Amino acid sequence: MVGNPVLVSMLAVLGAATLCYIPGGVNGAIVASHLFYGDDVRKYGSGNAGLTNFYRIYGAKYAWCVILVDMGKAAVAVALGTWIFGPEGAIFGKYFAGFFCIVGHMFPFLYRFKGGKGILCSGMTLILLDWRVALAGWGLFAFMWLATKYVSLGSVCAAVSLPVMTWVVYRGEEDFPAIFALSLLMALLVLWAHRENIKRLLTGTENKFEWHKGEPKRKKQKT
Repeated sequence: MVGNPVLVSMLAVLGAATLCYIPGGVNGAIVASHLFYGDDVRKYGSGNAGLTNFYRIYGAKYAWCVILVDMGKAAVAVALGTWIFGPEGAIFGKYFAGFFCIVGHMFPFLYRFKGGKGILCSGMTLILLDWRVALAGWGLFAFMWLATKYVSLGSVCAAVSLPVMTWVVYRGEEDFPAIFALSLLMALLVLWAHRENIKRLLTGTENKFEWHKGEPKRKKQKT
C-alpha cells in the first residue's frame, strides 16, 4: 500500500497543502488586537479579522503589525510552495501555496475557522507570482478604492483580474490548466468572502473607507 504511487502522490499533495495552510492560519488582525489591546477584533464592527476592520476599530497605530503578519505569511507559504515543487514546478507551486494560504487565512484552525477575507495575503501572493499579475491586481485595487472609497470594490476587482492575467501571462506554460484552475479558485474564494459586501455595493449601502485621526471609538457588532 505504501508503495502505491497514486497514494504516495496524494499524501505528498496533502502534506504540501497542509504546510502552506498552516502559516495562512496566523491572522494579523487577531494577533495585533490580542497583543496590543488584549482584545479580539472580531467582536467589533463587521466582525471581520482583516486590516480594514482593524483600522476602523483601533486606528492606524498598530496596523503595521497586521500588514507584516498577513503579507509575511504569504511570503512564507509561497517560499514553501516553490521549494516543495522545485524549479520545474515553481509557478504551479506559487499558485498552489497562495491558494492554501488564503484558505488558511479565511478558515484558520487556530481561531475556530473564523478569519478574514484574504486581501493582504492575496496581494502579497500576486507580488510573488509575477510583476504583471501584481501590477494589474494592485493597480485595479488602488484605482477603484481611491476613486470610490470602497475597499471591497477594489478587492473584488483585483480578485477578478487574477485569472485574466494568469491567462495572459501563463497560457503557454505546460501546466497552464492547473495554474489557471488555481487562479479561478483563488478569485472565487475572495469573491465568496466578499459576498455580503457585493450585495451592499449593489444596493448602495456599503460603507466607504474613512481616514481616522487617533484611535476611534470601538463599537461592538450588532446582534
